[in-house]
Amino acid sequence: QVQLVESGGGLVQTGGSLRLSCAASGSIFSIHAMGWYRQAPGKQRDLVATITSGGSTNYADSVKGRFTVSRDNAKNTVYLQMDSLKPEDSGVYYCEADITTYISSNYRYWGQGTQVTVSS
Repeated sequence: QVQLVESGGGLVQTGGSLRLSCAASGSIFSIHAMGWYRQAPGKQRDLVATITSGGSTNYADSVKGRFTVSRDNAKNTVYLQMDSLKPEDSGVYYCEADITTYISSNYRYWGQGTQVTVSS
């Protein structure tokens, strides 16, 4: 089985920074794209940023220039550096990873979510 474990959420003031981490573990053969999604109360889960195994990145327009996604392939870990945070960045952040295991084909796995709250 595969597990994604997130860390790094919390409460921060407007303009502050947070760094989220998400480590994948289990019977992993290869990890393809990894990324972060955000869900505010009463809203759908939206893409924040993704990164391919080769390092190509994609960002939501609302976070471009403020957030940076990166990954450490040796550690099976994806990061999200969030700077210049705004109250509208608040929500539960979920990491995702497209993983092929030794016994199954490519499948999208999700973390349990970590709360980010930006106070005004």
